[in-house]
Amino acid sequence: MAQTIRTIKKYPNRRLYDTEISSYITLEEVRQLVLDGETFEVRDAKSGEDLTRSVLLQIISEHEEKGQPMLSPQLLSQIIRFYGDSLQGFMGPYLERSLQVFLDQQQQFRTQLNSLLGQTPWSMLNDLTERNMDAWRNMQRGLIDAATQGQPPRAGTTSPKKPG
Repeated sequence: MAQTIRTIKKYPNRRLYDTEISSYITLEEVRQLVLDGETFEVRDAKSGEDLTRSVLLQIISEHEEKGQPMLSPQLLSQIIRFYGDSLQGFMGPYLERSLQVFLDQQQQFRTQLNSLLGQTPWSMLNDLTERNMDAWRNMQRGLIDAATQGQPPRAGTTSPKKPG
């Protein structure tokens, strides 16, 4: 079954209209579609021109202005220098592959970390608590055993024979 591409129309007043839900959406909601892995395209409502890249760049730009930016001025300058360069056609695919390798390594690291630590932080905390409880019980047993060795035997019990 072929996956249909969700269409978002951009109107001259800069509003975005999601045709799938028949409602206007915000740029932040478009960002959420990206995070959710939705396949979509943004089209100019009048001309039909594909504006997807432009809208995605706008989302990146707004997030770069807020909080901690990912793209340093040096990196942005280097990217700009590639425009018009003979290697410009190689740069996009290279960045895509590099990012995919990074994502694959990140997923592999998370998988390995989860296998070391257990499924969740709670299971790790549970294991630690159980080990601490076992150590506490052993310490208590040891203290009780040490304290009872110096006392006379209770009625109905025999005292251990002392080596002699």
